Amino acid sequence: MSRSSSAAWRERLASPLTWHYAGFGVLLVVAIGLSIRLGLDWASTNGRSTDALASKQVELKALDFETAPLRGLEGRVAQSRRQIQSFYAKRIPANYSSIAMRIGEIQVKSGVRLSRVQYAQGPAGAELTEISMDAGISGDYSQIMRFINGLERDPNFFVVRAMALTGQQGGMVNLRLRVSTWLRPADAAASGLPSASDTAASGKEGQ
Repeated sequence: MSRSSSAAWRERLASPLTWHYAGFGVLLVVAIGLSIRLGLDWASTNGRSTDALASKQVELKALDFETAPLRGLEGRVAQSRRQIQSFYAKRIPANYSSIAMRIGEIQVKSGVRLSRVQYAQGPAGAELTEISMDAGISGDYSQIMRFINGLERDPNFFVVRAMALTGQQGGMVNLRLRVSTWLRPADAAASGLPSASDTAASGKEGQ
């Protein structure tokens, strides 16, 4: 390199304008680097925000599904209460006499014979008290089936709890039958029927 070239480089390096350009270049590189970093950070933050929003939307949808059965619950409860009260009015006997009368009518229509009939009442419930009938029933197969069907189709609500074969001779069948129905607690208390526990105790003593 000649002396003139070296002198020219020294002049350029000593010039404030050269250092100004160099400083500007360094600042430009730093600015570009910061812009790139800011862009990457923003993209990352935006991605996390999108994921968080999607997660919240999923949680909201799940909560919507969970609470769906509860919507209109008050109306359904009121409807259920009306249906229960309608069932009580139509299917629950008014008193003990109506139970015995219906059992007698079904017996006559079916042709069976009832014996050793015992009625008892269970513990009083909040709405209803169970009334049980324990009896021997005899007749041919068709008569017994007519009696059972008559109980199940009767306007009064009867439930056949148990049947047990106690004897059979020719075409005649003897069964022990237990049937339940229900009365309102006040009607059951006024019936004068013994409690089921007392009836069971007296049965054991008789044995």
